[in-house]
Amino acid sequence: MAFASAFSSRWQGKEIPPCYSAFNATEYLIVQRFTMRGRLPHQGRIHRLRRKLSGRDLDVLRSLHKVRLLSLRQLQRLHVVDGALGARVRRAQQLLKRLHGLDLVVRLSRVIGGVRAGSAGFTYGLSGLGQAVLQVDGPLGRRRRRVWETKPYFQDHMLAVAEFYVQLVEHEREGCADLLQFDGEPACWRRHHGPGGEMSILKPDAYVRLGIGDIERSAFVEVDLATESLPTIRRKCQCFIAYWRSGIEQRHRSVFPKVVWLVPDERRQENVASVVLTLPTGSQVLFDVGLLKLGPKVLSGQDSGEAT
Repeated sequence: MAFASAFSSRWQGKEIPPCYSAFNATEYLIVQRFTMRGRLPHQGRIHRLRRKLSGRDLDVLRSLHKVRLLSLRQLQRLHVVDGALGARVRRAQQLLKRLHGLDLVVRLSRVIGGVRAGSAGFTYGLSGLGQAVLQVDGPLGRRRRRVWETKPYFQDHMLAVAEFYVQLVEHEREGCADLLQFDGEPACWRRHHGPGGEMSILKPDAYVRLGIGDIERSAFVEVDLATESLPTIRRKCQCFIAYWRSGIEQRHRSVFPKVVWLVPDERRQENVASVVLTLPTGSQVLFDVGLLKLGPKVLSGQDSGEAT
């Protein structure tokens, strides 16, 4: 297979990072990685850059590290929240222009919202230099690389996960819940041994912990844009069931999180819920299905998203 030969050639004589070896070949082939040119920046330059950055600057970089891609409007909702809307957007534009000028963020070529959106439609990711300033590894391993330019579908999906994260932050601001933890990919992935002893990797889109009063709710979240077939949804549900049966999560965290499917519309909600009803009776209780626009309420129990 061409992919296998290219992969083995790329990593010949080197240790293959676990996340790369687990990657789906199709995903790997369509991803174009933009590496940093030349050697990693000197530590002196990194320290000088850090001194130039405000707390808000660093918060923007941390948000991009957490969810990988954010639109300018999403960044504005996270980090520029005071004043009139137009003023907030302009300040966010200036903030991102500055960080882009410092080579700390990458502006993707695709514009969300069409030509009329202007700079407010740009999408941003963390650069390799930005990762170095934060002292974090690259998205899928130790080597620091710029954010990926992927096909529109993958960008749309990452931005949908990012939108869910922004909604959770806004939900917390409103005093509805405490956002205790949000892990995007690959931090939320779980490794376990399958029934035959083979190593399997469960890949939810996010792992979330919310505090509601004295209650803590945790969930593995799947953001579904109605692009996958229902048999594919069922296979993914079976992967969660296999991980549940392994008992690993329960041993580490005492409870197994809900598996919450967030979908774009009510018709898709009914379809995914019908898939859940075909699963073994004892495992159906693991799953909830709700609308993406109501994601924080579904997780916090303020909106019924149960599929059973």
